[in-house]
Amino acid sequence: MDQLKEIWLYREMVFSLVKKDLRSRYKASVLGFLWTFLNPIFQLIVYSFVFSQVMGVRTENYSMFLFVALVPWIFLSASLNSSTVSVIANKNLVQKIYFPRIILPISNVCSNFMNMLFSFIVLIIALFITGIGVSVYILALPIIMIVEFMFVMGLSLIVSCINVYFRDIEQIVGIFTLAWQFLSPVMYDVSMVPEQVKSLFYLNPMTNIIIAYRNILYDKLMPDLSTLLFAVGLSAVFLIAGYCLFQRLQRGFAEEL
Repeated sequence: MDQLKEIWLYREMVFSLVKKDLRSRYKASVLGFLWTFLNPIFQLIVYSFVFSQVMGVRTENYSMFLFVALVPWIFLSASLNSSTVSVIANKNLVQKIYFPRIILPISNVCSNFMNMLFSFIVLIIALFITGIGVSVYILALPIIMIVEFMFVMGLSLIVSCINVYFRDIEQIVGIFTLAWQFLSPVMYDVSMVPEQVKSLFYLNPMTNIIIAYRNILYDKLMPDLSTLLFAVGLSAVFLIAGYCLFQRLQRGFAEEL
């Protein structure tokens, strides 16, 4: 509890790091903050063309079917990639002054979470333009977003502290997230997964999270309670494990850096 209180006392530092990241991310680019919206849109165009036109996926309104899952996936991917190097990238800060080191990956995840919120604005507008619209079940959307936030935060804490000791993690994470995307129902529906491996497929935490997003935004249904509870349980486990591991390994950060 003392450690959690300390993090709360340094909340202003978290806010400052988040604002700094959001301002500097596209500072030197011509389009600047617009890349927050353009990045998922460009990926949407490419994936929509490949899977609907080339591979022949026949899903009604496939672009929105994909967009609903792509936005939360980009949040996961971007958070893991940036958080992995968050401690190493701030080694001068870590070596010179005292502050809870856990703030570094936390601020990275929060920054990417803000980007996801902005992208959801575009997504909801697109849902109305395409005629899908939204239902009253959109009120459950913040719950799914919090569940994913917990899961992503846990993973980010794990990779950020391990990378200090084992620098190859940075490369492994990039390869892993790419493979993980194709093993998650981002570009396709769960019904396309062979029955013999479907039980293993559901062990993937992102499977349940993506299904919940699609239930709310694409199908306009309330997510299945068992799916939601499973996602909540796994997210809590990863968050606690990530927190405990980070607190244990951070003691040697200064020496390793």
